[in-house]
Amino acid sequence: MPRGGEKRDGGEGGAPRVGAAVRRRRRSLELTLADVAERSGLSSPFLSQIENDRARPSMRSLQRIADALDTTAVQLLAASDETRTVDVVRAGDDGGLRDGGPREGGRVRPVVRGRHQVHALEFTGEHDADREFLHRNDELLYVADGAVEVEAEGRIHRLGRGDALLMSGGVRHRWRTVGPGARVLVVAVADHVELLEP
Repeated sequence: MPRGGEKRDGGEGGAPRVGAAVRRRRRSLELTLADVAERSGLSSPFLSQIENDRARPSMRSLQRIADALDTTAVQLLAASDETRTVDVVRAGDDGGLRDGGPREGGRVRPVVRGRHQVHALEFTGEHDADREFLHRNDELLYVADGAVEVEAEGRIHRLGRGDALLMSGGVRHRWRTVGPGARVLVVAVADHVELLEP
């Protein structure tokens, strides 16, 4: 039985395969699968299946793996795909992961693939504010449909369709969907880009 939010690969085509990126990162830190299992709370067999692309983690499990590897889920996703100079991501492309939250209704889809100066993810469905984020660089949250609440710097900001919220690097934040039908685009400056002071 899978533990800790693990998901078996449902055979959906086009989803990002993060196995090689996870393996490279783990080996660069000189960690064993058992080390990552202990740090993440996921089982060694499940981690082995991920590294060999025989299982696909939910976004929540990928975040736990990223935390164990001192990186982010977005960086693992970016490292899993080759960088293209021109890349069209179609609305119908099923390149996403299940959000993996308690309500299990959400999906996360990369809309920028490969390693670039920006990362962009599209969240559809329900998303809970159970995880706090802190990024070194700027992040923009745009609500395409539905409504969300963002907690940033101790304030709650309610956003509806067409609203956007910019957070400078270093702002602790969390967000959740409010009601059904949410579609949210999160665009962030890549962590590997250093911003110069004016």
